[in-house]
Amino acid sequence: MQVDAPAWPVRVYYEDTDASGVVYHARYLAFFERARTEALRAAGFSQQQLIDEQQVAFTLANIQVHYRKPARLDDELLVHTRLHCRRALIEFEHRLCRVEDNDELATAQVRAGCVGLPSFKPIRIPVAILTALEGLHA
Repeated sequence: MQVDAPAWPVRVYYEDTDASGVVYHARYLAFFERARTEALRAAGFSQQQLIDEQQVAFTLANIQVHYRKPARLDDELLVHTRLHCRRALIEFEHRLCRVEDNDELATAQVRAGCVGLPSFKPIRIPVAILTALEGLHA
């Protein structure tokens, strides 16, 4: 299954920048993390709700980031997220674009495994989560 989540807006603040005046490389990971969290929220689930009610969590297995152009202080950005769901895995494709000119600034490929709690052993993604994710529309 493949779905596009609603784009997540980001504003670059002073705290996001490094000594050269551009967004520090690790901040992009935070932008992408928020977009993943908000994709689940758009499907009707909070991270805490999944933990408390379904004893399920998504744990990161792999991240690849490609930095293309710098984001700068006060830039308005959008994180576009596409999800590919498999049995016990969600693959996220992120594209970070500047709103002003639609320039692609960074991309990321993220693999997150579904685990049962408290064991942290891989499990199939619950049908209710898959069904809700299928209902997402960008």
